[in-house]
Amino acid sequence: MGSDRTKFVLDEDAIPRSYYNIAADLTRRPEPPLNPGTGQPIGPGDLAPLFPMELIKQVVSTEREIEIPEPVRQAYALYRPSPLYRARRLEKALDTPAHIYYKYEGVSPSGSHKPNTAIAQAFYNSEEGVRRLATETGAGQWGSALAFAGAMFELEIKVFMVRASYDQKPYRRILMETYGAQVVPSPSPDTSYGRRVLADRSDHPGSLGIAISEAIEDTVSHPGTKYSLGSVFDFVLLHQTVIGLEAMRQMEMAGEAPDVVIGCAGGGSNFAGLAFPFVGSQLRGEGQYRVIAVEPAAAPTMTQGRYAYDFGDTGQMAPLVKMHTLGHDFVPPPIHAGGLRYHGMAPLVSLLLDEGLIEAQAVHQRATFEAGLQFARTEGILPAPESNHAIRVAIDEALAARDEGRPRVILFNLSGHGHFDLAAYESFLAGRLEDYEYVPTDRQRETVTAA
Repeated sequence: MGSDRTKFVLDEDAIPRSYYNIAADLTRRPEPPLNPGTGQPIGPGDLAPLFPMELIKQVVSTEREIEIPEPVRQAYALYRPSPLYRARRLEKALDTPAHIYYKYEGVSPSGSHKPNTAIAQAFYNSEEGVRRLATETGAGQWGSALAFAGAMFELEIKVFMVRASYDQKPYRRILMETYGAQVVPSPSPDTSYGRRVLADRSDHPGSLGIAISEAIEDTVSHPGTKYSLGSVFDFVLLHQTVIGLEAMRQMEMAGEAPDVVIGCAGGGSNFAGLAFPFVGSQLRGEGQYRVIAVEPAAAPTMTQGRYAYDFGDTGQMAPLVKMHTLGHDFVPPPIHAGGLRYHGMAPLVSLLLDEGLIEAQAVHQRATFEAGLQFARTEGILPAPESNHAIRVAIDEALAARDEGRPRVILFNLSGHGHFDLAAYESFLAGRLEDYEYVPTDRQRETVTAA
């Protein structure tokens, strides 16, 4: 079973020429987004103040393949196709009969999978004549990617970075500023909503929901500005499918097919990027896989949230979407996986979970860093804290294969490197890293119930 190779690399001309649109294979359509003011379904025109029309067309398309523009493919060529690795040293350390593969997205210039959509969004905005983008970021992976893409397409970038991550990860901020972006901690005094939050609590740690509200307010109050986001929305997940499309070809090179496909999930972009092409294959009757989305126990949207309509942001400016949610006013604990600190899950991922097409698991922070440390000491790559969630479950699956004496093929997405997260590893190595439990407040319970 499998070959003797460790690394599986595709040529540059193998960069996908089309994104995979899972909407073409779904038997049940997602519920429509609702206007935050009226509660009525929104149409393409309602999204026009926020996004360029080409991205809006991608949201409503039911075509299975959506062509990738050549300038986007040329930009992807800086780092795509990304490599697929067989984790032979990790397998040996675990004494497992499982074969473990990982798709490594940390080879991008900004260090994660995020440029896959940042480049596309920057291109489409640039083509429409937009010169400025506003966005939010948690751990800074998305902000770094959009800052990089903005530099490529000569766009001004304003980033509202969740304050907890702004304080934890100064080098992410510096990277964004090096690319030319303006970065402020959120909640910030730059928006009326940010000022209201700070008036209630001057040391507020922030949340992605708050940062989204600020970015949307900035967008609508600055002429010539559009909003850009790194996860959750349908076109973001669409752009990320280059990951899974490449991985399918690379698994063929390895002579194997995965039994288990794993990705960490906060808003859903890197998970969807790897998983959606495999789920689509399964929907078409071409393959059979267990697909696992892994989230933090501190923000367990899929395992403890309700599947209901809720706002995408705390300030109730974003559309209402049907998703697994903890309530839009949820303020997550300051775990180091800042990219997973979100109150909701992408509507398309939520739909797949509700349909039973994927599974969800929640894991604690220390357990993920234990897995990340073992991975770094065997495979040599220091993973991002978000990626450690996928590694944790991949290791658990490999250990289960050992205990059962039954081999299995495991594929996970190593969504980014952790070179800017060394303070988190220092805290773990010193025994200071905390675990957090999700304990909803009464108001959060009411919000989720009402959503």
